[in-house]
Amino acid sequence: MKILYGIQGTGHGHISRAREIVPLLADRAEVDVLISGYNCNMTLEDVQITHKRGLSLTYDSKGSVSYLQTALNIQPVRFLQDVTSINPDKYDLVISDYEPVTAWAAFNSKVPCVGLSHQASFLSEKCPRPAKRSIFAEQILRHFAPCNHPIGFHFRQYDSFILPPIIRRGVRNLETTSGNHVTVYLPAFDHETLVSLFTQCESVNWHLFSPLCSKAYSRNNVTVFPVGNEPFLKSMRTGYGVVTSAGFETCAEAMYLGKKLLVIPIRNQYEQACNAAALEQLGIHVINTIGPDFSSRINTWLSDAPIVELTDIADTEELTDKLIRFAGRRSSVRKRKADIL
Repeated sequence: MKILYGIQGTGHGHISRAREIVPLLADRAEVDVLISGYNCNMTLEDVQITHKRGLSLTYDSKGSVSYLQTALNIQPVRFLQDVTSINPDKYDLVISDYEPVTAWAAFNSKVPCVGLSHQASFLSEKCPRPAKRSIFAEQILRHFAPCNHPIGFHFRQYDSFILPPIIRRGVRNLETTSGNHVTVYLPAFDHETLVSLFTQCESVNWHLFSPLCSKAYSRNNVTVFPVGNEPFLKSMRTGYGVVTSAGFETCAEAMYLGKKLLVIPIRNQYEQACNAAALEQLGIHVINTIGPDFSSRINTWLSDAPIVELTDIADTEELTDKLIRFAGRRSSVRKRKADIL
């Protein structure tokens, strides 16, 4: 049995999920792994990987998606070349964690394609949305990485094909304490901008992790670290709370660890707006716009916000069994689940 596993390289969540699933699949099948995304700075240890440019979002220094830069960075000819370089008929199953190259390569083939991602959950109308829905963004979520068998992940099981979050082993094994610092991961912001904001909040220390930082340094009550798995986990394990964007995996991990959580969604990022709507329903504090009252809102969160924990997590062994059952289910007519729901 042979499986092609595609991973969206933007953000750490897709790769974190693959770290749990790929070894389980590799015990039962031959697995080829492809990662795409031209702003990817993470990889899988001890796994041979094919890299493709793919498609990625581009951010400005103020934590917002830049549609202009995103459009300018798209290379459609290169993307088509990446897609046509994949022969899906070599495989019994294609798994796409919101990875477009593998998904579109499998699109016109008879090979089953499983969409295994948080984004797949938005194929259900039962998932929370912001008050102002975006028809354009909904279509992107639906068609960016098409599949015929969606398996989504969300904070709650809003529909029959949606599972609770996968929590990586490194997080599940942590023994937590509660110190006098808060872990901050807001990768769409320039870290100097964040330092100027959090130095105004003097009641606690701040551990700020930035993909743009190459060497750790401190300024007053803020310490800035380069992004790294072990330092980040240590900070979360011993911290009082977590401030992050509305990315799915980091929020789920913070809730699993029982940490006080504050989210600042990336502006113009519709998936994060949807996540923020779901988190607000659960009682999580959300700051959509950073203004002059930022420090007072932070202090209110520190003193008054409740701790909201996950009610359940996914069973990776059961999920692996389910994925294996999809292998070999070749069909003569391609149907996308996105069109059926």
